[in-house]
Amino acid sequence: PAALTQAIHGLGGVGKTGLAVEYAYRHGPEYSLVWWLRSEEPVALAADYAALARELDLKEKDHPDQGVVAAAVRRWLGQHEGWLLIFDNAPAPREVAGYLPGQVLGRVLITSRNPEWGSLAAALQVPVLPPDKAVDFLLRRTGGTDRDAAARVAEALGRLPLALEQAGAYISETKMPFAKYLKLFQTRREELWGEEKTPLDYEHTVATTWSLALERIKQEAPGAGELLNVCAYLAPDDMPLALFREAKENLPGSFKAIVADDLAWNRAVAALRRYSLLEVGDEALTMHRLVQQVVQDRLTGEDRKKWAGVAVRLVNRAFPYDSDEVDNWPVCARLLPHALAAAGHAQDLQAAPAAAGRLFNQAGLYLRDRAEFSQARQAYERALAIDEAAYGPNHPEVAIDVNNLGSVLQDLGDLAGAKAHFERALAIDEAAYGPNHPAVARDVNNLGSVLKDLGDLAGAKAHFERALAIAEAAYGPNHPTVATDVNNLGGVLKELGDLAGAKAHFERALTIDEAAYGPHHPQVAAGVNNLGGVLKALGDPAGAKAHFERALTIDEAAYGPDHPAVARDVNNLGGVLKDLGDPAGARACYERAFAICKHFLGEDHPDTRLVRGNLESLG
Repeated sequence: PAALTQAIHGLGGVGKTGLAVEYAYRHGPEYSLVWWLRSEEPVALAADYAALARELDLKEKDHPDQGVVAAAVRRWLGQHEGWLLIFDNAPAPREVAGYLPGQVLGRVLITSRNPEWGSLAAALQVPVLPPDKAVDFLLRRTGGTDRDAAARVAEALGRLPLALEQAGAYISETKMPFAKYLKLFQTRREELWGEEKTPLDYEHTVATTWSLALERIKQEAPGAGELLNVCAYLAPDDMPLALFREAKENLPGSFKAIVADDLAWNRAVAALRRYSLLEVGDEALTMHRLVQQVVQDRLTGEDRKKWAGVAVRLVNRAFPYDSDEVDNWPVCARLLPHALAAAGHAQDLQAAPAAAGRLFNQAGLYLRDRAEFSQARQAYERALAIDEAAYGPNHPEVAIDVNNLGSVLQDLGDLAGAKAHFERALAIDEAAYGPNHPAVARDVNNLGSVLKDLGDLAGAKAHFERALAIAEAAYGPNHPTVATDVNNLGGVLKELGDLAGAKAHFERALTIDEAAYGPHHPQVAAGVNNLGGVLKALGDPAGAKAHFERALTIDEAAYGPDHPAVARDVNNLGGVLKDLGDPAGARACYERAFAICKHFLGEDHPDTRLVRGNLESLG
């Protein structure tokens, strides 16, 4: 009771989560706030922690950057007393430490398999149930009265709470006597392990119990097993029901029939709930991680590949095509854990490579636009590995992955790596499509961009002009892709000192983008920002200031106050304020831009160094 932060640890299935739930239930009235955080996966933990901002009605609750939201929550926790946070199934202290305020005024309860919590928390090991408690549980769970037989079942199950719950659910549903269940269990145990004396490991105990339940379920609701097979290859929590019900393609015939028939679906879900294998929440399913593991282990090699393929195709179909568009971020955020889980399983099992590669790529697009550059890089690298294995090293699908990976390397400041990737993508696409294809124009444009960053303005100009010529021929003069090339060409003209030419190009690009996207799109903000820059260079600081302020308004509305695009706008606004004789305003802008760049890009990124130099120039 004296520990502000306590970690309860033990075997999986030993009841750590149940103990935490019981504590929250008994002592909840003593706290002003009780908040549960799924902690096994960083993505889920970050989302649950950020969701606390909405419960607290913090002003940052709708900020698109979870880091900003998390900082606001951590700040609130450091200023208030009487709260309880429960981090469930945390892998290690480092996964939790960053979410705790410097001064813990409330209480923290952590559940974990890991016993090593050092100075972060007072540790308490959770043992299996004592013999009498295990028997009491089985009798209550089943309504049985044979205490001696229940005791034998409890000992056979190792008195592990999760295994006892599963056995109790099966016995209760089938009305099977304890003695008959014990005989069946012992038969299955000998089949699985081969030796009766093998110590009962919790996964084995649970696996055996679930195998018995699954055989019964097959008779009651044939589709239930197929549903479990699919769920086993998704993330365990918050599986949207729509993911299944809106599926119309790429499903095995038997499972497709279950999904299409409401009654069959309800029967399958009800059967799984009766045996405690699946939970149904608010338009979502939840499946315990150990259940997923057991279901996977029971499948043959070919069936594992089959159902991993089904899962990855389901998520791939649902994951938005324009995953880098702000309007699609809420859907992407919810599906991201399932995308990474399903695509990861598919990659490991070499299943559905087209869907897995596309899904990693789409996740990368979303993560990159959220300025999660390192995670985006990992997603792109996995997409590339899948597509190279599936298509060979010189396929246009591979070029897409190589190109996207080059873009995030450029974001991370690895210009040499980005250049090499863009050159590889260009070589692939030129060989596949010839010199005048839109895919080639994309690669040429990106290569021009990195050449510009490397200081090769003549090379960049030549590449942008080539990309523009291809795009205009393919799309006409007023397409958004054309606007991108025009915009980039304007940028290099500005660097070369052709301010009038740059201005004309920026104005043309802005006209195209406003017609395509409307006046408040981030793409428009980029054009407005560029136009502001050339106005500043032409000696029109008032016009430049108006443009930078407009770009900033658009980007803050789209991304929130702390995104690299916002840092770009704020930095430029600081420059024009400096020219207008407002050093205090300039300093505030530079400091804000520096903080954003440092957070997202790191101390040594070129953009961070640029802003630092601007700040230092003020003295």
